[in-house]
Amino acid sequence: MKPCDPVCTIVGILDDGWAGLSDAARRRLASADFVIGAGRTLALVRPRLAADAEVRDMDGALTQSPAWIEAALAADRHVAVLATGDPLCHGIAGYLIGKLGAARVEVLPAPSTLQIAMARFRKTWQDVASASCHGKDAGEWRVGATPDHGLYPLMRAIAQNRRVFVFTGPENDPARLARALIAASYGEDAKLSVACRLLLPDEAVFTDLAPADAANMIFPGPSGVFVERTEGQIFPAFGLEDAEYLQRASEKGLITKQEVRALSLARLRLKPDAVVWDIGAGSGAVGLEAARLAPQGHVWAIEKNADDATNARANAAHWRVGNYTLVEGRAPAFLDAWPDPDAVFVGGSGGDLAGLIRLSLRRLKPAGRLVMNFVTLENLATATGTLAELNTAWDVVQLQASRSQPILDMHRMAAQNPVWIVTARKENA
Repeated sequence: MKPCDPVCTIVGILDDGWAGLSDAARRRLASADFVIGAGRTLALVRPRLAADAEVRDMDGALTQSPAWIEAALAADRHVAVLATGDPLCHGIAGYLIGKLGAARVEVLPAPSTLQIAMARFRKTWQDVASASCHGKDAGEWRVGATPDHGLYPLMRAIAQNRRVFVFTGPENDPARLARALIAASYGEDAKLSVACRLLLPDEAVFTDLAPADAANMIFPGPSGVFVERTEGQIFPAFGLEDAEYLQRASEKGLITKQEVRALSLARLRLKPDAVVWDIGAGSGAVGLEAARLAPQGHVWAIEKNADDATNARANAAHWRVGNYTLVEGRAPAFLDAWPDPDAVFVGGSGGDLAGLIRLSLRRLKPAGRLVMNFVTLENLATATGTLAELNTAWDVVQLQASRSQPILDMHRMAAQNPVWIVTARKENA
């Protein structure tokens, strides 16, 4: 590419139109032979364009625009593309640079919607994360939603960041976001500030709304939302006490004890974006801590006991774990609809341990891990025998912890039941 070769200029524009453009942006548009933009942005500048400039509306034709630009550049025409705000912030610039190459693109940004909105709110934004739900109707957020839900990336961003600016859309509006926050248990410690129709005569700004108040309001679009969570209670990702989990009575309850949980989670070797199966979830302790250790991933859990499943869901709500989906049933039911896992934890087999081991190893991604907990010799023998038949590498750790208990004015050590932790590894393909 020679320095004099033509380039495509992407011009950021806001709703104040020509008046808000820099001198450089005005010059590029006034001299452009070929101008592309959405109908709304084209209307803002059309009277200022050259009389003989070709104007192309790309509404519904985004994927065709690189070919249009290529053809125009090949004909040595001056090309300008209109984008909203900063084209490199949830805008078209990244897409066109990927298609045309960075050397063939010039970007002249306007202030982003985020910058202007935060100025209206009079709030700093250097530590603000951004997310977008400006797309097709995503539907209402629901507890236990999986990553295919349209609001999932947004809700994960809110879970992982205390301050998030959200680019909303006509269907996925601020009221829907407020309802999602309530469903995700953030209703009491989150505030929403909403900027509507920025730079237009009917601009409207709402600051520090409670989700319950915003949930039923009507906000004129286009709009952006700043979600700010108060400090509130900071929940640990790992190492919760057994008693902190809602569970059935201890003499008959199902919860993986803290010491066993810690080692089992370590053996799973979870990456931040891990896909995890939790088979026999019990009260949810292992799966929920796995979800916290893999904040960009997701945990799919199954539990056959209705009371335990209810408790696991309540624990997920209490600890605000949004990347966790629990189904009630007996494995292997439902597993065929789950994505292939990076790690599988088996806390209960429902009577078909050998079959679950075969299924898990078949579905595990390369280098994935299968970790199982057993308290009976029979299940341990079944597991190791099945792994040997499958010629799968494995090891076992016997863990027997003791906890201090008061006795008169002193303490003694009370032994817990021994647990065998079996780890199998799937070889790289």
